[in-house]
Parts: sequence; structure tokens; C-alpha cells
Amino acid sequence: MSVKTALVLSAGGMFGAYQAGAWKELSQYFQPDMVVGTSVGALNGWTIAGGIAPDELLRWWSNESVAAFLRPQIPLLPWRGFFDHHSFRKNVQELFERFKPGIPFGVVLAEALRLRPRLVQSEQVTWRHLAAACAIPAGLPPVRIDGTWYVDGGVLTALPLWAAATMGAMQVIAVNALPVLPSTLLRAGANAIRWISPKAPSRDGLDVITIAPPDSLGSVSESVRWNRDNIRRWMERGAEDARRVIPQLSSRDWRAPVLQ
Repeated sequence: MSVKTALVLSAGGMFGAYQAGAWKELSQYFQPDMVVGTSVGALNGWTIAGGIAPDELLRWWSNESVAAFLRPQIPLLPWRGFFDHHSFRKNVQELFERFKPGIPFGVVLAEALRLRPRLVQSEQVTWRHLAAACAIPAGLPPVRIDGTWYVDGGVLTALPLWAAATMGAMQVIAVNALPVLPSTLLRAGANAIRWISPKAPSRDGLDVITIAPPDSLGSVSESVRWNRDNIRRWMERGAEDARRVIPQLSSRDWRAPVLQ
């Protein structure tokens, strides 16, 4: 039986540029059998599973149009969130239409009322699932799908390794752009939610290599605002951190390199 390898991408808002930089380096050495993502990792993962060229993903992040995903709501309507959900959903739909996964893809959402994670795979994924996976509480309104309200999957876990195990992976390269929430208040809130929520399925048995910065990539405001200099810096940091782990791929007898 062949060993399945997954690429798992975390939550992180605009820090998702870090994942694009890391993928540019990783793509020269391996191709995953499947891709799993939540929040911004779901958007990056959708394009990667859909065969986007690594340089194109870097260009996409470098384009100011990405700012439209989290455009401030004017006038501010607190009950609808701080960001313009019409602009956000329009851009998610366009991204969804541009790419179709050529390999298994999984997106992780969070049920808003039960605080329970949900994995949606491949053909079942719609643009609404991608939008729901990024529905930051207080930032964007929940998304209703088949009678259930969903929010950002990163609320329950920023890096859904369990989903890769559920999809049959035994090896994982994880790119975690959000190893630490960039606010003491946010960390306290997230810990409280995760403490009362049902535990995610087990990830036992996974061989995991993680690429992540040692601390937060920036502030809360930086994580939700597109800034060219920050995007460039985060992409470079992701590439640099990925280069550090590439020797582990061969030393741990992972899949042979696949050059693109």
C-alpha cells in the first residue's frame, strides 16, 4: 500500500502570503497526494490542488486586488461584521471558478452553534464552503449551508492535521502561518472556545514536518490588511523557513522529488 502525503495549510488571514512563499520552495521537491486547508489555507489550498503555478500564486498575493477579500464595511454594520461580505464572497466565488482540484482536497469549517469541526472533501466543496471556512467571527457573517451555520475553521484549530489523517494521509507537510494568535485577548478567547468544544478526531500515526515562524508574523491589524511590503516580507520568510526543512524530506525517506 502506497503512503499518502498531504499538504496541510493553516488559518492566518493575510499571513497566508507566508504559505505562498513556502509552497514556491516545496513545490520543487514534492507533490502532495492531497491538500487540506482552513481559513486562508483553504483558499491557498484550493488553488494549489487546482494546479496553480507557484509563481502565479506569488503574483496573486502580490496584487492589490487581494485586499478586496477583507475590505472594511462602510458604513460599519456590526451585526454584519467589520468586513464587506459582498466583496468577500464575490472574490471567493471568482477564485472557486478559476480552479478545480486535480487531487483530493479537504476544507475544514466550524459549526457555529455546536462548535464542532467539519471536514468537506473534493466534489462536495462549493464556494460557500470556502467562504464559510474564512468567516472570521465579528469580521464576516456566518455562512449557512444545508440549514447549518458555519464559521472560520481556524476558530477551533489553526492547523487541522486531523483532517489529513481522516482523508488517509500518513505523512504531512504542514505550513502554519499562525503558530501564535497575534493578541493576548484573541488567545484567551480562542482557548476558551477550544476548551468547551468537542475534541477533533485523532491525528495519531501521522509523520509531520511543520514549517512555521517561531512567533506571530505581525499584529492583528496587519493580519487583516493587505500591504505590499508586508506581503513580500511574509513570502520571503515562508520561502526561507521552507528551505530549512527540505533536507528532511530525503533524510526521512519521503516521496522522491518531483520537479515542476
